[in-house]
Amino acid sequence: MKEKTCFVIMGYGIRTDFSSGRVLDLDKTYENIIKPAVTEMGIICKRADEIRHSGNIDIPMYKYILTSDIVIADLSTYNPNAFYELGVRHALRPYTTIAISEKELIPPFDVSHTLIYQYEHLGKDIGYSEVIRFKKELQKTINKILENPQVDSPVYTFLKDLKFPELKFLDQQNVNDEGIQHTLSKIIENANHAMNQSNFIEAKALFRSALTIDNKNSYLRQRLALTTYKSKYPDHKSALLEALETLRPLNIEETHDVETLGLAGAIYKRLWEETKESIYLDKSIMFYQKGFVIQNDYYNGINLSYMLNERGYQSSGNDAIADFVLAKRVRMQVIKICQKLLDSDLENRNDKYWILATLEEAFFGLGELEKYKTIKKRAEEVANGNWQKETTENQIKRLEMLLSKSPLISD
Repeated sequence: MKEKTCFVIMGYGIRTDFSSGRVLDLDKTYENIIKPAVTEMGIICKRADEIRHSGNIDIPMYKYILTSDIVIADLSTYNPNAFYELGVRHALRPYTTIAISEKELIPPFDVSHTLIYQYEHLGKDIGYSEVIRFKKELQKTINKILENPQVDSPVYTFLKDLKFPELKFLDQQNVNDEGIQHTLSKIIENANHAMNQSNFIEAKALFRSALTIDNKNSYLRQRLALTTYKSKYPDHKSALLEALETLRPLNIEETHDVETLGLAGAIYKRLWEETKESIYLDKSIMFYQKGFVIQNDYYNGINLSYMLNERGYQSSGNDAIADFVLAKRVRMQVIKICQKLLDSDLENRNDKYWILATLEEAFFGLGELEKYKTIKKRAEEVANGNWQKETTENQIKRLEMLLSKSPLISD
């Protein structure tokens, strides 16, 4: 008896919901909820990045959309690809399609006839209790639609005499295994492993390879830009300029994607450090500030405060005072953001080191040294790779020098 298959339509990696500015880690949804829920029921579960293929990724993907016993479409972050692929499934199959989304999604009119099951993200991640709850709901829904399939496609609901198509001469084996050595997910896994080992040149090569498979994926482009500037190859400035060009297709001057804005801010920050050209300093502040205004997030916030101190250090008089005052206020906001995250399900978050490291820097910047030392110890215990600790320590060391010229020292 042939095993049942489930194809999952969704993005992967970290994505920004442009309607709200929220950043979600879609891999957490897939790895913690969807895939375990499906595989525990004895059903093969595949996402696009797990398909073995050669050549155009769209060919095996469309086969899966047509032939899979179940399709689960996660519409979170208003991913246009997910909406399009859900529409393809609705056109090809009248039933056994499940739409899900993070609870903040406000469905557009075109899917108003589709039942969407909702779950809740905790920041980028998902809390343990929500994982358990939604996994059970998903399994219950799968059982129901397999035991008693009902038309769930609006196409077949309104066009009642429509016959759904079949693929002639379909070799099911070719759907499940197109015969290349590695899936996209494996390439990404290897790239992230190399990155955690501070092997940025290898990670860069792997992310570049992944981008040739899925060249429209913003997450892969962001990771490629990150590893490019971290590699410092062939030299630091050249790597930074190359990383900037890697980001250009994401329309960095107009985007509201906070991950892209944060990366652009980081690249211009390092170009400033490398060249001391004021245009790079101002650009870095602009991108970090835009990201912080959109998202009110700790990453853009802590870097904005740091770069304001950089500019204040270069200035004098009222300009210097204004930058140092604003940097102080931003740090106070960042501490509130991070402390709120500390009170949530911190241990289940994949960014817990950066939350703690951000608090570490913020307390240092405000001169609250006992709190700084306490948080520093916690951050070091959860660091995943020496490059993380080095990044934090280098910035705090530089910050100490910047603050030595603060016009607010008397405060």
